[in-house]
Amino acid sequence: MPDKMVEIRWHARGGQGAKTAATLVAAVALEEGKFSQGFPDYGPEREGAPIRGYTRISDTPVQVHSAIYTPDIVVVLDASLLDSVDVSEGLKADGIILINSSSEPAVLRKKLGLKSGKVYTVDATQIAIEEIGRPIPNTPMMGALMKAMPILKLETILHDIEKKFKSKGEQIVQGNFRAIRRAFEEVKVG
Repeated sequence: MPDKMVEIRWHARGGQGAKTAATLVAAVALEEGKFSQGFPDYGPEREGAPIRGYTRISDTPVQVHSAIYTPDIVVVLDASLLDSVDVSEGLKADGIILINSSSEPAVLRKKLGLKSGKVYTVDATQIAIEEIGRPIPNTPMMGALMKAMPILKLETILHDIEKKFKSKGEQIVQGNFRAIRRAFEEVKVG
């Protein structure tokens, strides 16, 4: 594996936009001249069922084509998964967990039993409700991800969001812009 590859594992429930986020972050990396992969872990998904998505970003071609078992970053779109899924499984010692939660990072660090790495939290669902009008946390979580690990430029994400959501109208585009920027500013670390 290349030295400069970043591997991100996404945990969510069906319908929360993890697949969209995983593939959109990969597309942003391509736009910035990096190599990337973004894909979901397909199975018997249904709305509300636990799912995973994966994103790899590298300065060199990505030769690995499998699930991510030792992520640098874990993004959790639904904190209720912490009670049923070991989201920290395989996380590198200096890894990052970013959780959609109003709880303080220290509280979730203790709940997960983490001794190392960083825990970030942001209330992405509340931000999405206020800015987009729907409780879909994926775009705010992308903004928080850029703050937690600035692997891509926030401006590139905003540009790709505009391209992806342009057909849905300017109100949706601007709501997503505000949600991404707010999450970037409001994410907490502990």
